[in-house]
Amino acid sequence: MFNHIAVDIGASSGRLVLGRLEDDKILLEEIHRFSNGFTERNGSCFWDIDYLYDQIIAGLQKAKGCGVLKCTLGIDTWAVDYVLIDENGEKIQDVYSYRDNRTENTMEKVTAQISPEEVYTKTGIQQLSFNTLYQLYIHDPLELEKAYKILMVPDYLYYKLSGHMMNEVTNASTTQLLNLQTRDYDTDLLNLLHLKREHFAALTEPGEVLAFVSEAIVQQYDLPECLLICAATHDTASSVLGVPVQEGRSSAFISSGTWSLLGVELSHPINNHDAMKANYTNEWGAFGTYRFLKNVMGMWLIQEVRRLGDYRYSFAELAELAANEEGFRSLIPCNHPRFLNPLNMIEEIRRACLESGQHVPTTISQVARCIFDSLALSYYSYLNELEELTGTPIDVVQIVGGGSNNELLCQLTADVTGREVLAGPTESTALGNIAVQLIRTRDISGIHEVRKIIGNSFEIKSYLPRKMANFKELINRWSLVLLL
Repeated sequence: MFNHIAVDIGASSGRLVLGRLEDDKILLEEIHRFSNGFTERNGSCFWDIDYLYDQIIAGLQKAKGCGVLKCTLGIDTWAVDYVLIDENGEKIQDVYSYRDNRTENTMEKVTAQISPEEVYTKTGIQQLSFNTLYQLYIHDPLELEKAYKILMVPDYLYYKLSGHMMNEVTNASTTQLLNLQTRDYDTDLLNLLHLKREHFAALTEPGEVLAFVSEAIVQQYDLPECLLICAATHDTASSVLGVPVQEGRSSAFISSGTWSLLGVELSHPINNHDAMKANYTNEWGAFGTYRFLKNVMGMWLIQEVRRLGDYRYSFAELAELAANEEGFRSLIPCNHPRFLNPLNMIEEIRRACLESGQHVPTTISQVARCIFDSLALSYYSYLNELEELTGTPIDVVQIVGGGSNNELLCQLTADVTGREVLAGPTESTALGNIAVQLIRTRDISGIHEVRKIIGNSFEIKSYLPRKMANFKELINRWSLVLLL
């Protein structure tokens, strides 16, 4: 029996999860949890990546304290953000957060030199203002000149543990720099950034064995012997790997966390004009797949409401309060840039409702209900788009991640979309991370088998759609909200 550890770090928290395969079931045990978030300094937003590394070390020390002497280990985090490394192997600058406003208006500068159509044909990646392409375009050129290598956040954490440099493909694809045809960094886009292929390490697939955690680090901190296996390092890629298989049913996933990532897994990209116009992305997945999906602002909206309330309410309590409010009184276009990082999310939501002539939510519970109603309607819109773009009807929606615990949102999603919603597992990202390790160590033969085992290992809750009164009127009102 092998011990497998998933280091799973999201935008608001991180944890180390121990996984074991016993009697054809995957057993998980959280061994360390820590908070995460960007900080604002001198008008810019940064991640504390040294803190994240320290938390990995602390978690591995706990693992050894629990009797884990040997293990495999995989790392996943969010996407698009990067670390510049100099020739001495040291990071050059603090790591910018994608929510920093430095890329505002940068897309216009880039598209003046290369058309969005050409970029999308090359990369298949949606136009988001915080994509790495735009971050690097606006980055201080003096710092870029000093860069020996550019690593994504999880790549850097692997490097810190082992000294091994690589660029893992699921995360690298989100840079909007990988060419779908050559399956490497695109020369034209690199030239645009005044960068060379040598600025990036070798592209590495999930499942590749990288190295052991260096002996010096093991001795210094008294850690287990850890074999580093390349996970699907983009947390969404890992989350999708953790979605249970649905035999004979056409399903879409919603990986529900800080962002809601809504899409389907495909064996080929869809990078045509219609997909570009709808702003769908083709992120590379593990085992030769593509995640054709839409980014939706997600639980970030309610996370900010909770923070502004001094964490007085838990997420479960906010959902319970919202359930007692009248539904669909106030709606917001969740994906509007105004909600990316406003000074005050609650006030921004109220202003949006006032400007659109709707009821202005006055209490925390009304604001929360506005968010959940608006997310469910966003899912409705994008699922319909997804069916049109793929040409495949969607029978069932599978919600995984933390948002699968939100019973109100799951039921609203079923009601509004008219589809069965299957909620769970909550720990899909850690499961997808561990799934790659299990396949690599040959505990499990492949991804199809591991998804069956995941479905048998965790409770999956079903939400059936209920008939809604005045549904057509609601959709007409929602269409007007989206035009604002």
